[in-house]
Amino acid sequence: MAVIMEMLSYPFLVRALVGGICISLCASLLGVSLVLKRYSMIGDGLSHVSFGALSIAMAFGWAPLAVSIPVVVVAAVLLLRITGNGKIKSDAAIAMISAGSLAIGIIVTSLTTGMTTDVSSYMFGSILAMSKEDVFLSVVLSLVVLGMYVIFYNKVFAVTFDESFAKATGVNVPAYNTIIAVLTAVTIVLGMRMMGAMLISSLVIFPALTSMRVFKSFRGVVISSGVVSVVCFFIGLVLSYMYSIPAGASVVVVNLAAFGVFFLVQMVRQR
Repeated sequence: MAVIMEMLSYPFLVRALVGGICISLCASLLGVSLVLKRYSMIGDGLSHVSFGALSIAMAFGWAPLAVSIPVVVVAAVLLLRITGNGKIKSDAAIAMISAGSLAIGIIVTSLTTGMTTDVSSYMFGSILAMSKEDVFLSVVLSLVVLGMYVIFYNKVFAVTFDESFAKATGVNVPAYNTIIAVLTAVTIVLGMRMMGAMLISSLVIFPALTSMRVFKSFRGVVISSGVVSVVCFFIGLVLSYMYSIPAGASVVVVNLAAFGVFFLVQMVRQR
């Protein structure tokens, strides 16, 4: 408790805690649908798109978030269209866009002087990067995602498990897929400020995979993912402060440990 109270005395850590918890919650809830629909690597692909957009924005002196959010949203919708027509598989489309965007970001960074440190914070994350505006956007985003799950829970469930059945019952499947993709894109951009482009996809993948080890119902996995993600982020941030290690990497390691614990629980229950 003493360590936690000491952490809360620093404004930048309070911002990181509030913003990080909101982003973790959003990523975990969206991650359940993405993992079940086999789009789990979309977070990694969109983070690289965001890195490329941020590099270009900083090179020209533009506002990073104002540029990266619309670019990543367009990339997310484009990925849905490419994979939806069946000509290119989802993993191949994500890899193509991911590699191309990362290459563009690296080239822009290498040709621009004086921006290596700023870009590095987006690539690997920085606990100092969360501003008041980022926290505000994170809180708004979390309210939107929670509202979507509460109001459209049955339709999200139908779209996640069986799109053909959802279409037969009158659900506008493309619209809901687009909403999920857009919310994921915004979550990725905001989460990069702290987790970095290399680690942000872990917030999407780990909580869902961890929860699936123990819970079998969609509702159980969704609730468990949200709880696991928030708890792991909090513990990771505390460990980061105590041992002076990068926050993003600390959160990922805690998520990995949680996956191991849930996997052991699954093994015990099966026996």
